[in-house]
Amino acid sequence: MPIPEDVTGDEIDQDVRQELLSLPKTLAEDVAKNLVMVARLIDEDPEGAYGYSRVALRLASRVAAVREAAGFAAYANQKYSEALAEFRAARRMTGTVDLWPLMADCERGLGRPEKALDMAGAPEVHKLDKAGQVEMRLVAAGARRDLGQLDAAIVTLQSPELASNAVQPWTARLRYAYADALLAAGRQGEAREWFAKAVEADKDGSTDASDRLAELDGVEFVDAFDESEAESEGENDGDTESGSQAEGHGGRQAPGGPDEVGEE
Repeated sequence: MPIPEDVTGDEIDQDVRQELLSLPKTLAEDVAKNLVMVARLIDEDPEGAYGYSRVALRLASRVAAVREAAGFAAYANQKYSEALAEFRAARRMTGTVDLWPLMADCERGLGRPEKALDMAGAPEVHKLDKAGQVEMRLVAAGARRDLGQLDAAIVTLQSPELASNAVQPWTARLRYAYADALLAAGRQGEAREWFAKAVEADKDGSTDASDRLAELDGVEFVDAFDESEAESEGENDGDTESGSQAEGHGGRQAPGGPDEVGEE
């Protein structure tokens, strides 16, 4: 696959570069460039990232960082069976538990929420750092919801991390998940409160909490371009139609109505 000229391979982390030292220099450079492309595209173009990950995997399947990148790319494309296999391979190579929550979420994606819950109670969870433990809690709550256990999902998310006023990288997503679970359980007032708290913590827009909050408050969004287009049409009609006909267009709504907002 084509590699842009501005990609040198030096952009990868030092730890990954260290892993690639086991490869011949030219091969290591090629793998590094493909890994850079995976990282660059995975959010905006997951299919493209997946393509580059397959190239890297073909070149260096015995490098843990490559297997991990392939897992992330497959995960981003909802190829959960493939992602799980790659995460397992990376874990065998490194001996770390960092990927445990992602592996559990792959089990959810494969329709096995019970397996995800088993993993949430495994000893490996205690070896995770705080961010990993919060991630595992989010996965476990999602598994409870998969099983229709809404109250259990809410209880699962209740934790010192949720109650803390300190804003951490995971705070917005944790509050958002809690608000969403409350809303699913019909507790709209509490859900609104927690969506508002999620907005406070979501400085980089990693969730659509602001849209969900606006939706609960009854705020509707109309595309400004469509609205101005409709006004322009109305003015043009006024130039060619009689006064009574032009009045008939006065209350016409912008095409398409309000935009739908919010995602699960």
